[in-house]
Amino acid sequence: MSSRIPRHVAIIMDGNGRWAQSRGLPRIKGHHEGAESVRDIVTACRELGVEALTLYSFSTENWKRPEDEVAGLMKLLKNYLVAERSTLLDNDIRLRGIGQINRLPLFVRKPLQALMRETDTGKAKMTLNLALSYGSRAELVDVTRELARKVAAGQLDLSQVDEAAIDSHLYTAGLPDPDLLIRTSGELRISNFMLWQLAYAEIYVTDTYWPEFRKAQLIEAFENYAARERRFGKTGAQVLGSKGKG
Repeated sequence: MSSRIPRHVAIIMDGNGRWAQSRGLPRIKGHHEGAESVRDIVTACRELGVEALTLYSFSTENWKRPEDEVAGLMKLLKNYLVAERSTLLDNDIRLRGIGQINRLPLFVRKPLQALMRETDTGKAKMTLNLALSYGSRAELVDVTRELARKVAAGQLDLSQVDEAAIDSHLYTAGLPDPDLLIRTSGELRISNFMLWQLAYAEIYVTDTYWPEFRKAQLIEAFENYAARERRFGKTGAQVLGSKGKG
């Protein structure tokens, strides 16, 4: 495949429930199979040289789903954290939970925070962000409140509130913005996901349901990404000219 690999990949893992229902299975079975895709994609991204991978695992809106489905998802998340500990450590993958982590039940929050500390070794080759109880609008509200608090306390001048200041207060602070957004199941929306960070991301949508999205499909997405011309507001001629100078 192409040597042009995105530094940061963000994925909206959609279609677990529909995958299960199309097979006459309970929706939770789709989430179990989706966890296998998570395992495959995390290790594939590490192998291919991705620096950061952000998975939209559970949104703030997902709390509105049926109680039994939410409970099943929380149990599945806890099991994932236990089962994947050695994989993350052996592959030098740093785990971060981003979102309103305090809303997660304690039996999930404790192993999540423990594994975040354990994998923060300072020698990580890839960062894995699990977006949990995450909503981008809520994230931006949190950033706004924190910046306003610092201005009111005299810790920050109003003139210093710029894009860099916002970047440094996001849940993803310290990481490059996503180069590529992948959404499975064919839906054409971003669902309140990383609204600030995705400003210049390339978007790749596939009809494949998440439980069927594995390394081969990831490589297809990367090949599609590699064929694109990223302009960042410039013209094609300007981009070509800058490449020639390099």
